[in-house]
Amino acid sequence: MIFSSALIENAVNEFARLPGVGKKTALRLVLHLLKQDTAQVELFSETIARMRRQIKFCKQCHNVSDDDTCSICASPARHNHTVCVVESIRDVIAIENTQQFNGVYHVLGGIISPIDGIGPDQLNIHTLVERVKAQNIEEVIMALSPTIEGDTTIYYLSKKLKESPVKITTIARGISFGGELEYADEMTLARSLTNRLPLENYLQQGK
Repeated sequence: MIFSSALIENAVNEFARLPGVGKKTALRLVLHLLKQDTAQVELFSETIARMRRQIKFCKQCHNVSDDDTCSICASPARHNHTVCVVESIRDVIAIENTQQFNGVYHVLGGIISPIDGIGPDQLNIHTLVERVKAQNIEEVIMALSPTIEGDTTIYYLSKKLKESPVKITTIARGISFGGELEYADEMTLARSLTNRLPLENYLQQGK
């Protein structure tokens, strides 16, 4: 692309850094902002900057939060003895949108993937194990994407929690193998949560 303004070019390049945004889409976004009032654009940029400066991660579940403890963990209406283990914050949002889960979460921050150089020590696994021991957790639901990496992570977590007297279940395979949890439609995801299986049954299905 050839630009008549270095300011426009720089802005396009920054937008193009976002996932899924190419140069043409970035240019459309920049040109849209040019049509807006200066005050509105400044509010937009300040909102993004303030989010990045002030966002916190829940000390208990590692979800994004405005405070040290997220609104889900802090809610007295949630069943805090049922923990749903997910890969990312996007999965928390996907499950919350089903309105079928009333427990709390634990965000791993990824899944075990040796090919990508991601091992157990890089994930929030230790805090999950300690949480199960300290908080009398009754059930841990493994809500990870049904991929090889997801199953590897589930197997590893089950071994780490083996000595704890906690019920370990996993979401039913209403989601096709190889699919990503965050892209599942809400009804399929809700049924997968409702019809969750004991971990032993899930591992047998995968054989």
